[in-house]
Amino acid sequence: MEKNNLEGGVATNRVDSQETNVGGETDIIAEAAFATEQEGKMTLREGIKLYPHAIGWSVLLSMAIIMEGFDIVLISNFFGFPQFVRKYGEQLPDGTYNISAKWQTALSNGAYVGEIIGLFINGIVSERYGYRKTMIGSLSVLTGLIFIPFFAPRIEILLLGGILLGIPWGVFQTLTTAYASEVCPTALRAYLTTFVNLCWVIGQLIASSVLRGFLSRQDEWSYRIPFALQWIWPVPIIIGCIFAPESPWWLVRQGRIADAEASVRRLTKAGNGVDIQRTVSMMIRTNELEKEASSGTRYIDCFKGTDRRRTEIACVVWGIQTLCGSGLMGYSTYFLQQAGLPVEQSFNFTMGQYALGICGTLFSWILMMRFGRRTLYISGLVALFVTLIAIGCLGIPKSNMGIAIGAALLVFTFIYDVTVGPVCYAIVAEMSTTRLRSKSIVLARNFYNVMGIINNVITPQLVNVTALNWRGKAGFFWAVSCFFCTIYCYFRLPETSGRPYIELDILFENKVSARKFHKTSVDAVAGTIEGTERVEKASIEQADHIEKVSI
Repeated sequence: MEKNNLEGGVATNRVDSQETNVGGETDIIAEAAFATEQEGKMTLREGIKLYPHAIGWSVLLSMAIIMEGFDIVLISNFFGFPQFVRKYGEQLPDGTYNISAKWQTALSNGAYVGEIIGLFINGIVSERYGYRKTMIGSLSVLTGLIFIPFFAPRIEILLLGGILLGIPWGVFQTLTTAYASEVCPTALRAYLTTFVNLCWVIGQLIASSVLRGFLSRQDEWSYRIPFALQWIWPVPIIIGCIFAPESPWWLVRQGRIADAEASVRRLTKAGNGVDIQRTVSMMIRTNELEKEASSGTRYIDCFKGTDRRRTEIACVVWGIQTLCGSGLMGYSTYFLQQAGLPVEQSFNFTMGQYALGICGTLFSWILMMRFGRRTLYISGLVALFVTLIAIGCLGIPKSNMGIAIGAALLVFTFIYDVTVGPVCYAIVAEMSTTRLRSKSIVLARNFYNVMGIINNVITPQLVNVTALNWRGKAGFFWAVSCFFCTIYCYFRLPETSGRPYIELDILFENKVSARKFHKTSVDAVAGTIEGTERVEKASIEQADHIEKVSI
């Protein structure tokens, strides 16, 4: 069935089903090639000018991550919050109170368990019902679940609340990244996907600031009000999602071509020169190429053919966020208090740490534009390795070096939020095929969550005074892990900067080495890398020559 869409007085015929004739396929390929070339040439300034609405809608949905970052940091910082520790902790022989390493691990991991469940739900539901409806449903559920930690009388109920809240948080973790990567052109992709990391850091800074403000209160409201502040976010985001355009890539995968064109029209600025039809043709062509490459839409398809390599890279790159030693950042307040720093000053220090994280993420946008993803990510891991060695050395003296360790953790935080932290989101969003993006990101984030659970088991045992009490020497442990992460990325992580999705598909299909990605040219029309056809032609001519000689 054909539908006629009018744009600027020019009628264009689009096929809204899978039935296309040869001429129609030729037109789509030509239009897709033109759109791919134009998108590849688009500058950041042009992207902002042409897609202002896409930026706004992506930023709106990403705001849900602020809420998640807020609550995750609340829990880790509550371990050093006197009123909370008195309520949910246990009294030590010296009269002080402490949350044991066992319960620190349980509370930190509760959210991860819920997120693993929520992530798998999102991978199925968002592909069936779309990103908007999934987001609205998750935010609605979250609003009711906030009552559990707010009224929790015991630490066991607090743990239950963390697990249940983790389910909608798991949806936010991947849905926001997938949506950001699908509503914007290549020139904006890195900035809108890494904005998700910025939202994380903003949430962490707000949480630390709120707790610092309530330190003077001695009653239960000092920790209940911070929980209640989570109710600020869902309603305005739900309202925004009701009016937000659906991802045009998702609409193309559903065969709703006319709706995809309408979505692109809403994401761009009217009269700005964006060719809606050619842009959607590029999406159709990319989707068809992925079908030809046997790229399905099930979880099992993430582990078939060339998608296996793409899934592996996405999973490991996101897991490295935990394996590089970032878990120590959440214990800066704890380190400083163990060093004898007053509670107020330890929270001031932590606020400065997250403020540095915001600056680092913004700075990463400049560096990514100049150096790309691969170089920045690997350089960041090398710098983190050196910093972890320094932290380990500071833990060797018998005298308390908590303040020096805290300062080193500030340096670690800045490096992390300039490199590994934000760049990871851009890499993961670009690594999978468009047909498997939601499920590939789910698998990658769940690998991160599993690594996070392991981290939350190990780190408290390393640093807690009632356990191993290694303090800064824990840096040596994570330095070893960071070293192996660096080696992996050098051999396996490709450069995806500036590549439209159709070019990435072709590069992976041709099994191009990770270290050659950035300098390999792609023919989007023929679906080949530069030189492939010439080599095949030369081989045929050589075979003909040999046959003639033998005759």
